[in-house]
Amino acid sequence: MPSSEAPLDDLARTPGVPKPDPILIVDNVQRTFGGLQAVNVQSLQIQRGTITSLIGPNGAGKTTLFNLLTGFDRPQHGDWHLNGGALVGIPSFRVARRGMVRTFQLTKSLARLTVLENMLVAAKDQVGESFWGGLFGRWRHIEAANEAKAMASLERFGLDHMASHYAGSLSGGQRKLLEMARALMVEPEVIMLDEPMAGVNPALTQTLLGHISALRDDGKTVVFIEHDMDVVQEISDWVVVLSQGTVIAEGPPAHIASNHDVIDAYLGLHHGEKP
Repeated sequence: MPSSEAPLDDLARTPGVPKPDPILIVDNVQRTFGGLQAVNVQSLQIQRGTITSLIGPNGAGKTTLFNLLTGFDRPQHGDWHLNGGALVGIPSFRVARRGMVRTFQLTKSLARLTVLENMLVAAKDQVGESFWGGLFGRWRHIEAANEAKAMASLERFGLDHMASHYAGSLSGGQRKLLEMARALMVEPEVIMLDEPMAGVNPALTQTLLGHISALRDDGKTVVFIEHDMDVVQEISDWVVVLSQGTVIAEGPPAHIASNHDVIDAYLGLHHGEKP
């Protein structure tokens, strides 16, 4: 269930509303492809320590916005800040080091590496990658610590028994879990999840929801793209709605579900009506 401690209850239900303690601030970010405006977000703030769902119809610009904020693409205009630090022009690997990571709708596991090796490639501060660190063997104790950390994360996500298996042998749902576990190796403050429930069976969906809630309980900020409104209603503290690249609505899940602009743009005119 959404956090009862989320300091959002008294906020205005308007696009771009300021948050009490935003960890991520987006200002006038625009991205076009040819003549098509994919993203035009004038103002968006993500509250620290909450689960924010990003919803909208196909082609609304949700994944493009993720790509921009995490350094996988560059806008024509605008800026954004994480913990007050500017991220414009910062490549994706440096964005991750600054504390914001993302997963993908189509999982990006390294199929020919083991599950444990997939975890270790994401570890921070690997001194063995430098000449002197490798020469003097200073990497050994750090590698051992990283392996212990990776195994603890795999255990958390129920994958520790698969550590020596090739990632390519995992099921689609297990790869989703692996991506989430691997994201934690960089000790992020913000985790961006692109449709983590897509293609997952109902039982595993509940498992993933539990893990996402646990991330918030650990003090992390989660932003995720989702189409299933039942999932959004169940887990979100706040919902942001995109349509044609623009934020058209924000608010708690119950407010969004009854917002006429959202119904027209996303849910369908007859959402909730009995046949």
